[in-house]
Amino acid sequence: MGHPPLEFSDCYLDSPDFRERLKCYEQELERTNKFIKEVIKDGNALIAAIRGYSSAVQKFSQTLQSFQFDFIGDTLTDDEINIAESFKEFAELLQEVELERSMMVQNASDLLIKPLENFRKEQIGFTKERKKKFEKDGEKFYSMLDRHLHLSSKKKESQLQEADLQVDKERHNFFESSLEYVYQIQEVQESKKFSIVEPVLAFLHSLFTYNNLTVELTQDFLPYKQQLQLSLQNTRNHFSSTREELEDLKKRMKEAPLTCKLPGQPTIEGYLYTQEKWALGISWVKYYCQYEKEAKTLRMTPMDQKPGAKQGTLDLTLKSCVRRKTDSIDKRFCFDIETNERSGTITLQALSEANRRLWMEAMDGKEPIYHSPITKQEEMELNEVGFKFVRKCINAVETKGITTEGVYRTVGSNIQVQKLLNAFFDPKCPGDVDLQSGDWDIKTITSSLKFYLRNLSEPVMTYKLHKELVLAAKSENLDYRLGAIHALVYKLPDKNREMLELLIQHLVNVCEHSRENLMSPSNMGVIFGPTLMRAQEDTVAAMMNIKFQNIVVEILIEHFGKIYSGPPEDTTTPPVPPPRVAARRHKPITISKRPLRERPVFFGASVEESGDRHGQTLNGSGSIGTEVPKPLHRSRLPAPRPGDEPGRPPTEAEVGKLVARLQDAGVKPASKAANGVVASSALRNSTLQARRPAPRPGIYSREGEYDGVPKPRSHGDKPVITRPPVRPPDPPCRTPVLARLEQRPDLIAGTAEEMPSSMVASRTKFFETASQRTSSSSSPQGRGPGDES
Repeated sequence: MGHPPLEFSDCYLDSPDFRERLKCYEQELERTNKFIKEVIKDGNALIAAIRGYSSAVQKFSQTLQSFQFDFIGDTLTDDEINIAESFKEFAELLQEVELERSMMVQNASDLLIKPLENFRKEQIGFTKERKKKFEKDGEKFYSMLDRHLHLSSKKKESQLQEADLQVDKERHNFFESSLEYVYQIQEVQESKKFSIVEPVLAFLHSLFTYNNLTVELTQDFLPYKQQLQLSLQNTRNHFSSTREELEDLKKRMKEAPLTCKLPGQPTIEGYLYTQEKWALGISWVKYYCQYEKEAKTLRMTPMDQKPGAKQGTLDLTLKSCVRRKTDSIDKRFCFDIETNERSGTITLQALSEANRRLWMEAMDGKEPIYHSPITKQEEMELNEVGFKFVRKCINAVETKGITTEGVYRTVGSNIQVQKLLNAFFDPKCPGDVDLQSGDWDIKTITSSLKFYLRNLSEPVMTYKLHKELVLAAKSENLDYRLGAIHALVYKLPDKNREMLELLIQHLVNVCEHSRENLMSPSNMGVIFGPTLMRAQEDTVAAMMNIKFQNIVVEILIEHFGKIYSGPPEDTTTPPVPPPRVAARRHKPITISKRPLRERPVFFGASVEESGDRHGQTLNGSGSIGTEVPKPLHRSRLPAPRPGDEPGRPPTEAEVGKLVARLQDAGVKPASKAANGVVASSALRNSTLQARRPAPRPGIYSREGEYDGVPKPRSHGDKPVITRPPVRPPDPPCRTPVLARLEQRPDLIAGTAEEMPSSMVASRTKFFETASQRTSSSSSPQGRGPGDES
């Protein structure tokens, strides 16, 4: 049960019951004052925590933005470009989120702290001052009354009349103080209902609106996340393929670590020791030497110069090279050269016998030097037996296991692979093997096919065209990539082009069953890139280009119909495009440059699109008044589909499909809400549905154009943020307040004669507020939680 009202007439009587009721009001006032202090204290702590969290996130985003990836090689793939830009995208997204949060924190003090402080100081503090005046005047009145009652009746009449006047004056002062205090304490008791709740409501609305914007940013983030995950997976696949080749190269280098001449390159380089003759004897000086076979130039760079020596790099032109006999010098691995720049011979010492043979072979030594290559497995040829083997393997795969999960990725047994190859390529009866029988499983057949193609004496796409194909895959222009590869395919020898067409057609058939076998063109590129293409030199730099070999095979699979429909009009390779000045044809994925979302209006209501103008009222002059917004009604949750679990949140895949469907089909733009403010096209149904974000208010066409109300901002522009109002708007009222007060003049004039003018003005304001609240609560529509004035 609430407190009984304090009647103004009780101020005259000042009864014990009146004092007891007044004491209850005072206790309630003190409890409210303590509560407001706690709210202010905890609110400041919350704002400080949000501000600290925001600073930490901003520092984190700055750290992300300051890092830049460095990659091996001269060109990045499209997936690597997406990865390289990812930290910058993350940082800009976090900064956008924190910009929203900083706006909320800046307004938090105005929304919550200042209104509560003002109410506590201006209303509660003013009431306490009234109390002090009431107690002071009461004490003064009752003390004077006690003295007056003790006056003797024998005193003069003039003295008694003067004492009566003083008592009446103090009684009037005490009554006026009591009246002011009672009015003030009841006014605070009534006004605290909205004066305290409104700031908290505004602060929570600002907080929840920020959370709503964060949910929308999360919805925007999902497509970018999915694309970046795809780029990460593709890059991981390229890395795995490259790592296998590098491990194989490392193993071969361990078996022959002294090899320094690269196959297919005319230049040999490495360390040599030169015999230097001095007056006091002979010394051996270490040089780093580089020999170019075509020009016959030898560059010698001294490595261990003595202090004070000014010997620089020597450029010599070779005339002849002769191996030094072992018995003619006490050093091993030596050979003599003659040059145009120096008279006499120069004696050089290699690092080993194998190293000397390489130098002698490069310099065309007079003695025949045989270079023993790294021992490897017997090479195979692209002949009729090879074509027969490939066709049988393809038929067996397409007949027995084209839908097998991980086909061509799963490796078969090495023993079975060697058994199949030895049987098929047996010189006595080549090709006499039935691959359709149950003796050979799919893993053995696919591994044998890959082994055969990898061990050809020259890869299917030839050493000659290898560099041109890799350069085409490195191009930023997608049209140039396809055109260049198309032209280079028809530069292959006839049997190589026939074999490549046979294989790519098969890979296309395999990829058509990717739902069952999980082998996409990208996966096939990773497997067959190193198989169909191979650099002539075994170097780390060549291995780093394997990812571009994979891209070449991927393009052949994806554009098989166009490439093998016929040669291009001009079979020459298209010219290399000029350096990029405009934007890339294949733009990296991004989220920070997306069109700006429409921000929901604070304390806005969802207004349905309709041709009628609801809420228009006529004022006294007959003109159309302010539109009254319709109350916000919570809609029911959509009925679950058959098979869905109750309460199950949507998965990321479902959200991604929803986003794609909205981007393809589009949604209607939001109409104008009440009061001429553009509201969000769809607000949350309920706080319990935070996991199901509303669709975006604008329209995204297939070309990426945004047809919503807000216009897309350019990169670097700050997002426009709607600041929340300082306090919620007053509730709508059907009848003007002044008209109702004119109908009841007794509310104002009834007590005007009994109070001073200052109290009349204050009381008038109090009753106007009460009248507004009464009218609002009695309106037929009521007021929804999201109505605006």
